[in-house]
Amino acid sequence: MSFLPEELWRRILEIGIESSGFSYKDLCCVSISCRRLHRLSSEDLLWNRLLSADYPQPHPSSSTSSKSLYKLRFERDKERRIAAHRRAVLRKESQIAEHSRKLREIQTRVAQETATATQTAQDLSNLRRARQAFVALNVWQPEVVRSRQKQMVEQSAVPAECRIHALEMELKLCKQQIAGLELFYKDEKRRLDTAKEELASMKYHPMEERKTISQRGNKHVKRKKLTICNSCESLIC
Repeated sequence: MSFLPEELWRRILEIGIESSGFSYKDLCCVSISCRRLHRLSSEDLLWNRLLSADYPQPHPSSSTSSKSLYKLRFERDKERRIAAHRRAVLRKESQIAEHSRKLREIQTRVAQETATATQTAQDLSNLRRARQAFVALNVWQPEVVRSRQKQMVEQSAVPAECRIHALEMELKLCKQQIAGLELFYKDEKRRLDTAKEELASMKYHPMEERKTISQRGNKHVKRKKLTICNSCESLIC
């Protein structure tokens, strides 16, 4: 490879960039292989073609080298992508907060509907007992029992059948509302879990996780060394 002329190496690099097979990473890797390729890969013509391929926008004419311009455009594009990623993370976090708020609201409504259904069921039970007392008035019973049943009937201003029918409809409506809210809660919970998974995927960075694992490993090694040192000191003593 060292016997190849520089024109051939230069042409190889040009073909790699023109065919979109060479990226800036490849060109940087080539530049650290040897001094000769470092000099060839730093030529302004190669970086100018790479700049035109990756950033086709018109570039103002200046005395700055194409490599420096590429680095400048790359840093700007990197900052733009980081800002866009931060905005996406914030949007996803706001979605999670909104899903959590809706879940709390659904739980509150379910509790209210459950309390209403419980009270309605209690009223319905009392009315049914009152209706039974009304029917029992037409049957001979001891005077004490008869007077108690008559009192229960007189306390009901509205006919028992009408109120029972209304309460049955209200109880049925409460149960339907609770069933619908439970389905809505499951759907909203699924959306919340999906949003949390997407947020975790957006925040995931393998190098940070590796760094955390290595820090844990270092702590474990330090503890092990400290234990060994303590045992050695005890043996010396």
